[in-house]
Amino acid sequence: MVEQNLDRVFHALANPTRRAILDRLAAGELTVGDLSQPIPLSFAAVSKHLGVLEHAGLVTREARGRERVCRINPDALADARAWLEFHERFWVDRLEALNALIASGTDKPDNPR
Repeated sequence: MVEQNLDRVFHALANPTRRAILDRLAAGELTVGDLSQPIPLSFAAVSKHLGVLEHAGLVTREARGRERVCRINPDALADARAWLEFHERFWVDRLEALNALIASGTDKPDNPR
């Protein structure tokens, strides 16, 4: 389930229009109409981008009368953040071990596998 969520989040974040939408929503709630104003796309295209963001859990839409109000959901990034932090630690540890090996001048690591 976590992997499926990661796929949806990274897919949603891969598009610059969707990232721009998230940037705008970070300042607060906006209607779909307000979101579509500065974006050079049709209302329908913006709505489709919002659907992708909603499917990833990054955005929620709520009906208020005739308007649909959008809100960012930063909690949806928790799995992606954890995945990125794990891989960052992994590669930092590997590079530090490589630097230590190079600095020691030996050709064998301390803990061979």
